[in-house]
Amino acid sequence: MTRVDSPVVFRWPVRVYWEDTDAGGVVYHSNYLCFMERSRSEWLRAHGVDQARLRVTEGLQFAVVDMQIAWRLPARYDDLLEVTTCLAEVRGASFSFRQSVLRAETLLVDATVRVAALDAATLKPRRLPSILTDRVASIP
Repeated sequence: MTRVDSPVVFRWPVRVYWEDTDAGGVVYHSNYLCFMERSRSEWLRAHGVDQARLRVTEGLQFAVVDMQIAWRLPARYDDLLEVTTCLAEVRGASFSFRQSVLRAETLLVDATVRVAALDAATLKPRRLPSILTDRVASIP
């Protein structure tokens, strides 16, 4: 296990659309999970990790296996949000991230998310390949 607590924070903008909200124009709670998923995927992309290629060349895919989340304030239709993602820990077969959803400087949601590496054929946990851990180890 390598505790990372990276000072580098990745930021991904998200606009709230009607499809993200309930009848009152408030973001439905599960949609924050989608916003955070997009930010983690874009974090990987920004660090040169192509998930589709990883699945084909390494037989590897990812799945969220644990999440601690606190919804603090609601977002509403047409809000411009920022989802932050920061690598917190690397284990043999998983990554942990700290994530938050903000409107301007106001914290709406914060979470810790653990993502496991799975064998794409069997969906069983497997070690992260060195091609991935070497790339992640170089993140400041």
